[in-house]
Amino acid sequence: MKPRVYIDGKDGTTGLQIYDRLAARDDVELLLIDGEKRKDSQERKKLMDAADLVFLCLPDAAAVEAAALVGNPATRIIDASTAHRTSSGWDYGFSELSAAHRAAIEQSRRVANPGCHATGFISTVYPLVSAGLLPRDYPLSCFSLTGYSGGGKKMIAQYEGEKGEALYSPRIYGLSLQHKHLPEMQKICGLDRAPVFCPIVDDYYKGMATTVSLHNDLLGADGAKRVWQVLADHYRDARLVRVAPLGWEEPMIAANTMAGKDTLTIIVCGNETHTTVTALFDNLGKGASGAAVQNMNLMLGFDETAGLNL
Repeated sequence: MKPRVYIDGKDGTTGLQIYDRLAARDDVELLLIDGEKRKDSQERKKLMDAADLVFLCLPDAAAVEAAALVGNPATRIIDASTAHRTSSGWDYGFSELSAAHRAAIEQSRRVANPGCHATGFISTVYPLVSAGLLPRDYPLSCFSLTGYSGGGKKMIAQYEGEKGEALYSPRIYGLSLQHKHLPEMQKICGLDRAPVFCPIVDDYYKGMATTVSLHNDLLGADGAKRVWQVLADHYRDARLVRVAPLGWEEPMIAANTMAGKDTLTIIVCGNETHTTVTALFDNLGKGASGAAVQNMNLMLGFDETAGLNL
């Protein structure tokens, strides 16, 4: 019998991307709600309790309410919102971080899908901290460039309709320095202090470049080379994360390089005194829906790359 899957919030950006990846597969059965009942909590509960696995593609408060609706103890949940990423009882859905993370996801009843900016930051910082190269109290700074699809339907409409001059240029946001992805970035990486984090949205649909800057004198000799080696060793057997050869051959890094892919590429650049580490990926792919489907694959016993864009 095929596993039954329900997407609560299928009409949102993340939900639609998950649906597109699953609709082409013949190894799962998608449960669909009548369009007129998509806000009917009883009908949603009925479908969630009938499903083997549920994706929550909802705003944070609605995701908490939806998770509470599930009455079937056998129903497994992947929450794509921010609501449960640092909550006890929920496993963090980034399998490449360690064998323990992967095993937890495979057995989990409740998985919190990572945030897009957090995916870029954690993919590079977690291995460096766990290897002991990066001190837990290191004063990290990070900037992360994303396409406008990360802002959801409202922002997509702003960029794709008639727009003013400001929307043709990169725009820095999160100016309070309290972006909602910061708690998971700090907790998952085991940092003593939160990074200074600067997110930027630009006039292209999707793709992300998240960059961490490092001072080599705080890392020891051969900073960039050592950083690259730790990351290359960490992801040596990963199927969806790769580390590019040290020394990026192109003169620039384009943030939309990985658009349309569910994979992530890490680029290390540097000189004798400074190092930058950039995670390149699709904010709707490895940064959201692609990661959610990868987690579903692990939880349901499929090949982890099934239905993904490699």
